[in-house]
Amino acid sequence: MSITSNPSRTSRGKLSSTVPAEQLAEIRELFEERRKGFSLDAPFYTDPTIFGMDMQGIFQKNWLFAASVAELPEPGDYVTVEYGPTSLLIMRKDDGGVNVLHNVCRHRGARVLTAPSGSTGNLVCGYHSWTYSPEGDLIHASAPGETEFDKSCFGLKKAHSRVYAGLIFVCVADEPPTDFDEVAKIFVPYLEPHDLGRTKVAYQQNIVEEGNWKLVMENNRECYHCDGHPELACSLFPTWGLTEGIVPSHLEEVWDRNKQAENSLEERCRRYGLPYEVVEELDTRIAGIRISREPLDGEGESFSPDGHRLSKKLLGNLRDFRLGRCSMHLQPNSWFHFLGDHVITFGVFPINEHQTLVRTTWLVADDAVEGEDYDLDKLTHTWKQTNIQDKAFVELCQQGAGSPAYEPGPYMKSEYQVEAFINWYVQRMQEHMA
Repeated sequence: MSITSNPSRTSRGKLSSTVPAEQLAEIRELFEERRKGFSLDAPFYTDPTIFGMDMQGIFQKNWLFAASVAELPEPGDYVTVEYGPTSLLIMRKDDGGVNVLHNVCRHRGARVLTAPSGSTGNLVCGYHSWTYSPEGDLIHASAPGETEFDKSCFGLKKAHSRVYAGLIFVCVADEPPTDFDEVAKIFVPYLEPHDLGRTKVAYQQNIVEEGNWKLVMENNRECYHCDGHPELACSLFPTWGLTEGIVPSHLEEVWDRNKQAENSLEERCRRYGLPYEVVEELDTRIAGIRISREPLDGEGESFSPDGHRLSKKLLGNLRDFRLGRCSMHLQPNSWFHFLGDHVITFGVFPINEHQTLVRTTWLVADDAVEGEDYDLDKLTHTWKQTNIQDKAFVELCQQGAGSPAYEPGPYMKSEYQVEAFINWYVQRMQEHMA
């Protein structure tokens, strides 16, 4: 089945109804006939028209994780974030807050800033030097003879932003979903003790995976494939996602060790007043979330071969390294690991229907010194290797989705989070098309 076409355009250059009525009906039918518990039909992973609809129905309507405050330590610091056709500037303001602007010059539409990150005062477009304040106001445009030119009408467009527990979220919708603030009340108590405001970026990795963004997210939402992650399996119990009764015989010993570690972790969390309970609302609300604090194998401190800490500096006001990982999944584009010694953030930014940027950022205490308090290669080894392995898995699935022999396959019980992600996606898209 091929449903690709050239969408019609209005005189203003924007997509009109996005896709012709006949084609839209065909796509609606694909959603309506989606078989629960099974992967999606191939066009959801391969068709550029559906990708364009994903950008409108998911990425232009929902709150997205964009960066952490550690990436913008000083006023004027910025990062650029791009997904689909959208490019945003995220800047640290003089008052410590964050400003999010569309990275589109109001003159001819050029990208105003082209570097992925940096520091600047005013924002100067490299094309005709239109200059904007950090707030986005147009403060200079060389326009000789333009007596009626009103600069106040041509400021950079703004997007919505929220900063919770040091994580920066953006939304470009006119009216963002309102339940995100309620979800923040769930996750902030888990994350605040790690105090991202007192961390720094140790390393950031950008990987372009040759796969649709949904395949990237599906791969993250299960550990059924974790036998393919030997480095991660040293510290992350491979029984993640399993429940009593479905543990295979070769993992029974690991399951018992996991349960013992879980009991010890819960005792420590109660002692320190740290929340650890599982909260799972992945497809029962618009801002889907799963968060919990879970034990790690070995010494239970970090993602190292023996579970031993990878940085000597505790984060925030934590009093113990043996806190496992606080794991958070947010729909539609992020997941996080908060440990006692460092934090890892993951952001997923779709490029097109078959390419996705995965940005991984390692944060350590702001007074941790590389070479003294942490070894960068050791700090990043496990997830660098895991990311490379996940990239390969995703790309194998993308190749399969493009094959004439492909048909949706069943998710296993341990893949229930994948089903929840897809169910969330289908709900949001059907609301978008309604």
